[in-house]
Amino acid sequence: MRRKINNRNIVKPDFIYNSQKLEKFINYVMWSGKKETSRKIIYKAFDIIKEKTGNPNPLEIFDLAMKNAGPLTEVRSKRIGGANYQVPREVRPERRLALAMRWIRDAARKNKGRPMHLKLADELIAASKNEGSAIKKKEDTHKMAEANKAFAHFAW
Repeated sequence: MRRKINNRNIVKPDFIYNSQKLEKFINYVMWSGKKETSRKIIYKAFDIIKEKTGNPNPLEIFDLAMKNAGPLTEVRSKRIGGANYQVPREVRPERRLALAMRWIRDAARKNKGRPMHLKLADELIAASKNEGSAIKKKEDTHKMAEANKAFAHFAW
């Protein structure tokens, strides 16, 4: 019997930059259903990115940050013969984007004492330059996968 095809929710693009990816990020930043607050935070962060980088299109910085922060490989636990192995696996593009968004959001939330839009703008700029906490997390994930390369033959 064939597997059921998983129908993903199609996110409508945001109304300023007309980007589905950005609308998804707005949903990631949202807390307690306060989407309008999340929108304000992200659009303020984009205004700061415009000022700091001099780039009139902050969506380019955002896309570059997402591309840089997304991992190519990760490890998954697999139980074989009573032992758990960390098996390196390639990351699907949808999951890569989801992880990048989550890591950038968490890195921005982690720094206390400043407004969220400032922290988010700094984290996005840093990620677009291959710096920052989200990139560190990606590198740690890649190191884990590299260290467990010997168990790659368990990936089936």
